[in-house]
Amino acid sequence: MPKQLLFILLLVVYYFSIAQTECTGGMAGTYPCNDYDLMSHIDLSTLNASLANDSWGWTDPSDNSEYAIVGLNNGTAFINVTDPLNAVYLGKLPTATSNSTWRDIKVYNNHAYIVSEAGSHGMQVFDLTQLRSVTSPPQTFSATYHFTDFGACHNIALNEDTGYAYAIGCNSFSGGPHFIDLSNPALPVSDGGYSTDGYTHDAQIVTYNGPDLAHVGKEIFLGSNGDEIVIVDVTDKSNPIKLSEISYPQYGYVHQGWLTEDHVYFILGDETDELNTGFNTRTMMFDFTDLDNPVYIDDYEGPTGAIDHNGYIKGNIYYQSSYSRGVAMLDVSDVQNGNLTEVGFFDTYPPNNNTNFSGVWNVYPFFSSNNIVVSDLDGGFFLIRQSGTLSIADNSINGFSLYPNPASSYTTIEMPNSKTISNIKIYDILGQILLDFNPESFASTYQLDVSNYAFGTYILRINNSESKKLIIE
Repeated sequence: MPKQLLFILLLVVYYFSIAQTECTGGMAGTYPCNDYDLMSHIDLSTLNASLANDSWGWTDPSDNSEYAIVGLNNGTAFINVTDPLNAVYLGKLPTATSNSTWRDIKVYNNHAYIVSEAGSHGMQVFDLTQLRSVTSPPQTFSATYHFTDFGACHNIALNEDTGYAYAIGCNSFSGGPHFIDLSNPALPVSDGGYSTDGYTHDAQIVTYNGPDLAHVGKEIFLGSNGDEIVIVDVTDKSNPIKLSEISYPQYGYVHQGWLTEDHVYFILGDETDELNTGFNTRTMMFDFTDLDNPVYIDDYEGPTGAIDHNGYIKGNIYYQSSYSRGVAMLDVSDVQNGNLTEVGFFDTYPPNNNTNFSGVWNVYPFFSSNNIVVSDLDGGFFLIRQSGTLSIADNSINGFSLYPNPASSYTTIEMPNSKTISNIKIYDILGQILLDFNPESFASTYQLDVSNYAFGTYILRINNSESKKLIIE
């Protein structure tokens, strides 16, 4: 390959890694999509890992900076996504013992809680506020505290209302939930557990605020236990009370589910029904109006045979990670009639949509910015966002501000903290440089003439360090 062509290809890959790739004509670069754009991507080689698994997020209450937390086979990665077009890999907390395919993370009160199926791993506690002061990324971090009341553990769930974590699928309490008091976030304390229904694979725990008046205000555990869903009142940790259990036709493995925001309906994914029975991606719907008598409503089949994994609800959208098909967005507003409607998707695994365990493991849709974290077994970290929602404000979060954007004749570049502008570059979406300019006198603001550029999307890079999307129309 000629060196000049290789340079252009590397430039294209580099700038696509830091800049928004819009979903146009069903593709965002090389990724199939519908109504969702790619903001940022960091691959596994950069993360120095061979696979990714779970993911979660943390919003710093001091300044609303956003951080993605990504589980890896050999540890946990922390990524600053405050500027969605310039995600910064800050570093990694290595695994507590050995490497493992399984790692799970949840966040409470500025601390991350990390479990793994690695032998004797226990639970790592990590004070997330130390991410504020990273100056030379990527760093190797140390755990704030190592909790060892159990060893290997598949998963962890958490109720932020009560400050309790629930370690599940561990070598304690027959794999049922191990209750952990987080009153002191840096020094968690065991507070019993529940073993009556055996192994729990995943769970959601809520302070119930739904239509069942008999249970309003109670702490309710919704466990996906492989062969059934169990509903348990865990308000009194010394005396958990099982309320009910429910299954559904032709189950394979009852994997993970999430309540609608009104606590009326429960949406569930089964991880092996596509393999065992030949369904397309199948999603089950339940009516939880009466927690003592839950009712199976119906199921929904997606357009491919991809296996579904973890899913979460924000507003009326169920964000479903579906391995080889990536992430599907399903509208749940008509769930009472047994209807889910796909309204978007982003496929981080382009080779196929087959019934296999390649592609997306988890999706985290809860940032107030509406940026969505995706962790892909094979592809690493992705940050996506609904098309057409990247606003001017997002171009002012970190680094320099850019306004107006979209622009027609002029756009103003403004640096924070009186930093000066020493170089301005503009690239087109193919990575070709259109402008390389050093202002005659350095200042913290500069009005850039863009009147001679065609309508479209460009990358504006300042001082060879910060980049943002520039739209000209």
